[in-house]
Amino acid sequence: MENFFLIIMLLTSIVGLTFIVERGLALRWSKVLPPGVGNAAEACRTATDRPVLRRVCEQSASPLGRLLLTAEQHLDMPREENENAIQSRARQEIVRLERGLVVLEIVVGIAPLLGLVGTIYGMMSLFGGLGQSGMGDNTVLAHGISLILRFTMMGLLIAIPSLIAWSYYSKKVEMLAVEMEGVCEEFIRRQYRAQAKK
Repeated sequence: MENFFLIIMLLTSIVGLTFIVERGLALRWSKVLPPGVGNAAEACRTATDRPVLRRVCEQSASPLGRLLLTAEQHLDMPREENENAIQSRARQEIVRLERGLVVLEIVVGIAPLLGLVGTIYGMMSLFGGLGQSGMGDNTVLAHGISLILRFTMMGLLIAIPSLIAWSYYSKKVEMLAVEMEGVCEEFIRRQYRAQAKK
């Protein structure tokens, strides 16, 4: 039974670590907001500049690139409809950025509980051993206390890094969303202002 708890906690830690690393790579600023895409959006002032922006966005395959492509493809519509299309696409991109965070949140919740279950098992083992051998056997006592402390520590060692990563990545997704919103709003404002001047 002890090995069963150890395997479950090991698997939980592997899942948590996998998603910590994966989200760390996926949520890099340069991957979500590539400088080339931002520069192309800034340089796009008129309708003649739009093919360059489209090409850069298609090559980057980034969330910002997909949002700007949506904005560029809907420039023939009224501004309000374009903004609605961008908001709809932005929600999809945010869901993609948040993918995996729910797993970290689950790991944060279950790791201490698994540690607690292991602790209870350690106490059962301790008292069961004491019932059979009596208080004179220090080996049984030491083994039981060791189990209790080991499972408690493992639960906390899995939960704490997962909690830190989940909090950090959740905040980072918010900051990335705000940054993408700013770039898209500026792009739309420039394009519709240029159309109004014609």
